[in-house]
Order: sequence, then structure tokens, then C-alpha cells
Amino acid sequence: MAARKTPGEDHEKTRHRGRHLSIGAGRAGLRRRRRRTEQDHHPGRRRFRRAGRDRHPAGKGPFPPLLFIHAKRGYEGDERAHVRELAEQGFLVVAPDWQSGRFIERWPSAHNPDTEMDVEAGLDYLKSLPNACKQPVGIVGLSRGPYYAIRLAAKRGNDIAAIVSYYGHMQNPNAPEPDQLFRIAPEIMQLATPILYLIGEQDYELRRMNGGRAFYALWERGVPVEYQVYPMARRAFDFRPDQTPEEKIATRHARERAKNWLAQWMKLTPEMRCQ
Repeated sequence: MAARKTPGEDHEKTRHRGRHLSIGAGRAGLRRRRRRTEQDHHPGRRRFRRAGRDRHPAGKGPFPPLLFIHAKRGYEGDERAHVRELAEQGFLVVAPDWQSGRFIERWPSAHNPDTEMDVEAGLDYLKSLPNACKQPVGIVGLSRGPYYAIRLAAKRGNDIAAIVSYYGHMQNPNAPEPDQLFRIAPEIMQLATPILYLIGEQDYELRRMNGGRAFYALWERGVPVEYQVYPMARRAFDFRPDQTPEEKIATRHARERAKNWLAQWMKLTPEMRCQ
């Protein structure tokens, strides 16, 4: 006779469903294997499910740790491809999915502060991996992702070596319109983490203004910062399905710049290994 489920069992499964992490590591000669979804416990007493792929290099670790924070469109095929590129460069990558686990639809306008706990849990998990170098991590974020990054950097600066921002939002998405236009997030005036800002010349004017103000504020404070504008490149130039020849070149250039920025501030060897 089949065992009966209690109402609490179904509630518990629903309550903890789907905070996801995608995990990647390595360079050429990667071998792939899927892991079953399993429940983990992490610092801060946060629970979330881990479902994803491990990509292990032919050699032995440890590898430089990298946190990938996706945009508000969700964690999809283009994001997986970007994570795979980072892994092939030699990074051990953890990419927390801060949307699906909370049943947040694609393209949310408002920012849900609770999702910051999921991203921070991803940082804790990354630092706990046995194959991760015991050093401050790098962060790569897209669009909404860099807002999470600067929040983390202001809160846990000692754990973060550098940030790469692809057309990042440098203001609280929930802030009123005047703040979106004329001010930057207060975290910009607190953090000391080096930031590389990458954006297309034809991106939204508000995003260019916001990122530009952040650049000047960081530079004035003596924080290492660079602001790269790609001529003739549109919004989301690096994964558009209708990429122009110029945008394809911009994407390759951005990937190389990001790699070099992370290697510089994470103090990696020319072989992309930890020292």
C-alpha cells in the first residue's frame, strides 16, 4: 500500500522549489556531466536548489572564481553560452538564477530586494567550492545584473576583486524618475571595487547617462574604473540575433577586455591561473 503524503510535505516542496544555479568551470578539454537537482544549505541560513552543469578542466584546480549575474530577461540560452565562454577562458563560474526560483516573470520592471539574497547565496556557494581559489571573486553582470554587483561590492567589498558591467543599471530600479535621470545609486559612493563598464553607442540614453555619471563619480573617488563605448553598437550588442558585423566585432572585443580586466584585478597568471 502506497504511503500517504502529508499536506506539509507538498507545502515544503513548493516552498523550496527552484532557486537555481548554473555552474561552469574550465578551459579546453572540458568534460561535461549533469548533476541531479539537490538541496543545499548555505551561509545565512538560506536554502535553495542547485540545478545545472559542472564543466571540469582536463587538469586539476583550483580555478579563479567568477559570479555571473544575468539580466532581467532571465537565464536563457545566450546567458548559458556566455557562461560557457567564461568557463573556457579558465574561470570557475556560478550563475544564480534570481528569477525562476521566485516565479518572477521575464522583464520585471520593479526590483525585488529579496532576490539579492539569492545572488549573495550564489557568492557564498562559489566561495565554498573546493575547486575555487581562496581569493576575492570576479563578477560579470548584464543590464540589471550590475546593480546586484554594486550592492554586493558595497556590502562585501573584501570578497570581490573586480566587476565587469555590460550596460549595467547604476541606480536602484525602484527609485523615482528624477533619481533615475540625475542621480546614481548611493553604493557607487561607498564601494572601492574596480569596475569595467561596457556599453554600445546606441544604447538607451538613460542607461548611457546613468553609467556615465557612475564613471565620473568612481574616478573622482580614485576607484579604478574604465568606460568602454562601442561605436555603432546598439542595446544588448553582444547577444542580439540581428547583430551587425560591427556588433560582432564589439562582442569579441568586449569578451577580451572583460577577461583582461578580471585577470588584472584578480591577479591571475598569463595562463589564467591563481597565484
